Amino acid sequence: MSSIAQKLWDRIDPYVAAEGIELDDVEILGGGQIVRVTIDSDEPVGVDRIAELSRGISRLIDADDPFKNSYTLEVSSPGLERKLTRPRHFEKSVGNQVKVKTFREVDGTKEHRGIITSSGDAGFTVDIDDLEREISYDDVSSARTVFVWEKGARPGKDV
Repeated sequence: MSSIAQKLWDRIDPYVAAEGIELDDVEILGGGQIVRVTIDSDEPVGVDRIAELSRGISRLIDADDPFKNSYTLEVSSPGLERKLTRPRHFEKSVGNQVKVKTFREVDGTKEHRGIITSSGDAGFTVDIDDLEREISYDDVSSARTVFVWEKGARPGKDV
């Protein structure tokens, strides 16, 4: 995380926590032209609530504007398929299907798709076809949850 992103995290986190929301991520993109804030909650966060939080977050950023030029603030929830970049993300995703790419080969491959079965301080475990694969956070180049569409009965068709 860049120093500006960390500074914003430190300002935004207490505000959203006081609102009963969890700060999930802060990203600075396009050389500071876009500030992307991802929030999460056990309960669904509606559009009106996101707009309200966005106004508060914008005031916090503007109070100590760390950018040379104007920026665009994007506030959203993680969605069905979320990027996993912090140990907390992996912890919250235990039991979910994930797709992980690693910098180096782990058990002979750099691509891993399975279900996270556990998460700890240094890494996590993925069940891939009933084989447990332990992956260090330091080895992860990218990771995200995978939403699995369950095939249901089609209307008018016998099951």
